Order: sequence, then structure tokens, then C-alpha cells
Amino acid sequence: MGEPSLERSLVGHFAVLEDPRDALRRRHKLIDMIVIAIAAVLCGADGWVAVAAFGRAKEGWLRQFLELPNGIPSHDTFGRVFAVLAPVAFEACFRAWVEAIRAVIPGEVIALDGKTLRRSHNRAAGLGALHLVSAWASANRVVLGQVATEAKSNEITAIPQLLALLQIEGCIVTIDAMGCQTKIAAQIIAQGGDYLLALKGNQETLEREVEEAFIDADARDYAGIDSQVLETAERGHGRRETRRYRTLGDLSGVARSALWQGMNMIGMVESWREVNGKVSTENRFYIGSIGTDVACFARAARGHWGIENDLHWSLDVAFREDESRVRDPAARENLAVLRHIALTRLKQDQRTKLGIHNKRLKAGWDEHYLAELLFDPPHPMTGIGPSTAENISQT
Repeated sequence: MGEPSLERSLVGHFAVLEDPRDALRRRHKLIDMIVIAIAAVLCGADGWVAVAAFGRAKEGWLRQFLELPNGIPSHDTFGRVFAVLAPVAFEACFRAWVEAIRAVIPGEVIALDGKTLRRSHNRAAGLGALHLVSAWASANRVVLGQVATEAKSNEITAIPQLLALLQIEGCIVTIDAMGCQTKIAAQIIAQGGDYLLALKGNQETLEREVEEAFIDADARDYAGIDSQVLETAERGHGRRETRRYRTLGDLSGVARSALWQGMNMIGMVESWREVNGKVSTENRFYIGSIGTDVACFARAARGHWGIENDLHWSLDVAFREDESRVRDPAARENLAVLRHIALTRLKQDQRTKLGIHNKRLKAGWDEHYLAELLFDPPHPMTGIGPSTAENISQT
């Protein structure tokens, strides 16, 4: 690692934040507190008490990079400052950093999905659990942004807000059934992207039309129909799963397709899953603007599942996000941004062959490694692209 430089690093992107506190009453610099908080969360801290304890333990080391005019702030001070720091501004700094390190990959899948922080509610104050809608770039493996709501039902309004913050030109945006709305599809097209939207009960008529279109095409053995099929098989840990992806470009039987801007295909994924001799089946249906290239369809469908496996699972298991009891409305959003910062930076480190949990442990005991994470630009991601981002094996 070279000489640390805030201007060219992860933490350097937060130096532009405006301090919301009264200038005459500030005892600690805002950038110092942000650097301590990011470092602490990288090393395993899950709340303000742990952040302050980390700062005290590492004060000598931190003074190499920070001024710390009045030492390490108390946990109450961390809590108060992150409660008045505007989450929108904090998250905007995070997005600017992500855009600076994100590789441009034509056709990259950007998955949007929501997650509830189950213990972040405050019933006494009438505050519901925090629900975050996040955008995940599947090939880059980075969080592109997040928008907070207080209920899953508000995803329909949060998704357009999140899309408006993102650079999606040339990318494929995937959303589950909650976001299958004509206005959302039109916004994606207007911003230069394409979409693949899952169908479920909230679009019953459209889902029925799509299913019947596949039934009709199958009855004709797909003769003379613009359609492609791809089958994949996966084995491991006592399970076997086969998926058949099929696209259909003939929308003559899908009357409601005229309501969807750019819609030029429908898709179906048939899944057979065998675990310990028991077989289960599932059919899922999609609409999209991505054309009938079945490899592209399979990559986009699988790319969306990555937000569950790579993002939500890591936050739950490695960061224990669901156990967080920070309840202040702004502070809990800002702590969620800190977790996204830490997870993104750790995933960008491809050279350290450890899982996220063990990378956090390594950051805690290896100050050289922690300094690299904080002050060095990430090394370019290797081996990523539309053809390699999701491991699809044809059979």
C-alpha cells in the first residue's frame, strides 16, 4: 500500500458531506467519525457502542490518518451525529464511490429487490421496521444504491425513486412481481435500459395470458414460432436441480402486451428440484424487452437471484443485519449504508481468498489490510462480463 490519500480512496468520497451540526459545538470532525465508522463496520462492528469501542482500541493507529482533535467520540456522540446526518446525502456519496469503481459492462444485469430489517422497528414510537429497496449489479457485485421505505407495500413508489438515481443505460433491470408495473417498465426504457419483470398474482390477467401463450405454442410444437430453449442442470449438497428456460416472441395471444412499452418477449422458467429423493416443480413467467435470445434471458433471470444470494444473504449472515436494534429513523438508514459500503468494498477485494465473515476478521487484526480497504482504490474486477457473470451450463 502506498501513502494513504483521502482524496483517491473510499473514504475520500465522503469528505464532501456537509456537517449538519452547529459549528460552535462540534468537538469531533465529521470525516473522522465517518472513517472510524466505516473502518469499524469493516471489522465487525454492528452498532454505535461497537464503533466507539473499535475507535478507542485503534486510536493510536487511526491518528496516522485522522486529526482526532478531541480523541474518539463516545457511542452516544456517534448515535447523535448519524441521527442528524441526512441519509440521502450519505447514500449519494456512497453511489458516487460505486460509480467510480464500477466497470462498464454492456448488458449487465441490475437486480432490484427489497429487504426488511426485522428488528429495526420502534412500536412505542409508532415506527415500523425499515424496508430497503436496493439495486445490485450482478457482474460487478456491488450495491448501486438504496431507497428506504417503512413497508414492503411502498416498493412500488420506492422503485421509481431508486431507478432515477441509477445509470442503467445498456443494462438489463430485473424486478420481482411487486415492481411489475407499466410505469416502471416505461421509466426503464426512457433511461436507456431494458427490463425483465417477474409475473405473479398482482398481474393475474397478464400472467394468465402469458401462460396460455406458452400452452398454445407448445401444442403447436413451437413450429414456425420465434422461440428458443435452454436447459441447465446443477448438482451438489444432496440436491439436483434442472431448469428449462424458454422464450417466446409471438405476443399475438398476449393482448395486454400493448400496454407495456418496449415489450417484445415473454419467458418461462420450468424448474425441477430433487432433494433426498423428493421432487418439487415450479413454473415462473416473465415479460421483457430483451428479445428472445434465451441465453440472455437465462442470464438475466439467474442474475436477479444473485441479489438474494450475494447481497441479502451476506447482510443477514456476515453482518447480522436482521438483529440490528438501531431505531432512530436516520441513524438506522445510515447504518444500513455503512453495511453496504463495507460489503461492497470486501467483495471488490478479489485477492484475499476468504469469505466475507473472515475478511472482516482479517481487517480487524491486520491493520495493513484495513488500511488498503480504506485508502487504496479497489483493484479492477477480473473475469466479469455478461457471459461469465452467471455460471450457466448448457446440457
